[in-house]
Amino acid sequence: MKGLKDGAKVDKSSANSLPLILDIEDFKGDFSFDALFGNLVNEHLPSFRDDDADSSEGGDGLLNGHARDASKTAQVLSSPSFPEVDSLLALFKDSCKELVDLRQQVDARLNNLKKEVQVQDAKHRKTLCELEKGIDGLFDSFARLDSRISSVGQTAAKIGDHLQSADSQREAASQTIELIKYLIEFNGSPGDLIELSPLFSDDSRVAEAASVAQKLRAFAEEDVGRHGISASSVAGNATASRGLEVAVANLQDYCNELENRLLARFDAASQRRELSTMAECAKILSQFNRGTSAMQHYVRTRPMFMDVEVMNADTRLVLGDQGPPASPSNVSRGLSSLYKEITDTVRKEAATIMAVFPSPNDVMSILVQRVLEQRVTALLDKLLVKPSLMNLPPIEEGGLLLYLRILAVAYEKTQELARDLRAVGCGDLDVEGLTESLFIAHKDEYLEHEQASLKQLYRAKMEELRAEGLQQSESTGSIGRSRGAALQSSNQQISVTVVTEFVRWNEEAISRCTLFSSQSATLATNVKAVFTCLLDQVSQYITEGLERARDSLNEAAALRERFVLGTSVSRRVAAAAASAAEAAAAAGESSFRSFMVAVQRCASSVAIVQQYFTNSISRLLLPVDGAHAASCEEMATSMSTAEGAAYKGFSSVLKL
Repeated sequence: MKGLKDGAKVDKSSANSLPLILDIEDFKGDFSFDALFGNLVNEHLPSFRDDDADSSEGGDGLLNGHARDASKTAQVLSSPSFPEVDSLLALFKDSCKELVDLRQQVDARLNNLKKEVQVQDAKHRKTLCELEKGIDGLFDSFARLDSRISSVGQTAAKIGDHLQSADSQREAASQTIELIKYLIEFNGSPGDLIELSPLFSDDSRVAEAASVAQKLRAFAEEDVGRHGISASSVAGNATASRGLEVAVANLQDYCNELENRLLARFDAASQRRELSTMAECAKILSQFNRGTSAMQHYVRTRPMFMDVEVMNADTRLVLGDQGPPASPSNVSRGLSSLYKEITDTVRKEAATIMAVFPSPNDVMSILVQRVLEQRVTALLDKLLVKPSLMNLPPIEEGGLLLYLRILAVAYEKTQELARDLRAVGCGDLDVEGLTESLFIAHKDEYLEHEQASLKQLYRAKMEELRAEGLQQSESTGSIGRSRGAALQSSNQQISVTVVTEFVRWNEEAISRCTLFSSQSATLATNVKAVFTCLLDQVSQYITEGLERARDSLNEAAALRERFVLGTSVSRRVAAAAASAAEAAAAAGESSFRSFMVAVQRCASSVAIVQQYFTNSISRLLLPVDGAHAASCEEMATSMSTAEGAAYKGFSSVLKL
């Protein structure tokens, strides 16, 4: 069959004589049924094609020569049209047999393979079971090994801990023995520090000596405390026959002497700006009361705290050469310059402190606290002289308002200084709270001073208006009495400009309330009290204005009644009376116009106050329940007095 698959050809006789042989290998690889069928059939088809060719040639001969053999033509016509069909049928039958045989062979091979696979699978399963048993045993061995290793490790750790503890105990015992030797030296005669070990007198071993001295003090004081004996009660005992009282006293003396020696060295290095030596001394001094003495000593010796001229320069910068009273603008500029200088100085000191001290934040806390409590407080004491409410300063010298304005400027600028110092660094110091404490005495009585200032301003304004009215009245000269009275009334009429000035005072007072009141409830309470002052001032001012206008109306009405003509008077008297009545009528008309103008201005003044309340006051009263409603009620009550005066005035108008 290989010959067939490869396309080899055999003649008909050889194809019929040889049996058809199919091989299983022929169906492997790139097997094609069409190729197989073609190789089987093409063996027989060429003879059929040759016969067709011969027949076509015979036809040509008949057509061309008309002399071909008729018998041959008859033979061709009588032969079968496909003579190879029998051979093909035989071939197909042989192929079917071969294919059946091949299928049986394949089935036999498949059965053999299945049996072999089953045998191999059984062997494989057996091998897997043996491997699983071996792995389980291996895991058990590993578990036992891990447990053993863990046990050995724990034992080793315990041994290491014991060894470390033993080494620590040995080292502690060695140090204790050494400390006891030193302690015996200090437990000699009271005050006798001559025969001490070189450790305590060698300047190159000061750090070690300080550490040992602190340990000795702790040990000795613990022993004294354990026996219930106060070291201070026996420090002066010369005999000191029991305990370590003498050692405590001698150690204290030595520590004081060592601390003083280190501070002196620190000061010398500070003057020479030797930061490394300063840092070394500060590190050693930190063993004495956490270095508090060194930190306080450094801050205390700063030039801005020791030089009196610095304090005087601060006062001159803010208050000028003449001292108070100074204008708020000058105080503001002076404080800005001074506080900037203080901030720059603290910033320079901070750089040194960071390089020298092991705990710079603690030093910065002490420095900033001293700046506020000494330098700033000294200035504020001279700047803010609280006036007495019983004896107010004259309005010509600024009155209470000058004090309040300077207080506000000082408070605001000092708050800015606190924020700047916080930015520079002040450790754990509550610099904002400390700044508030500087003004606590002034803030406690601030509201009383604010109310008193508003009242003082009001009184001064009223006196100014009365003085202007009197001056203009005197300038009338020979004007008649009624006409002069009407003119005086017009000069003292209600002025919207004056009411606007009242509101401006109140706005300034409210701004100070906002500045000094950190809590919303306190702010609302202060704002309500200050706004009540405005209501009282406006109510009193417009009520008095309406009363003056009404008095003019009443006086004009009285004059008109006085000069009413009688029936039995002479012509001369009648002429004089008519002239006087005409003057009274003119005065009445002028008084009426003045009263209507006063009513109009009163309405405008009330509208200004209401607008001010809506825009500036109402929102500040909301944090306190009922404060807004109470202020509205007070405003209505204050305005009702003016309404009553206006109503009386209209009653007087009817008499004209």
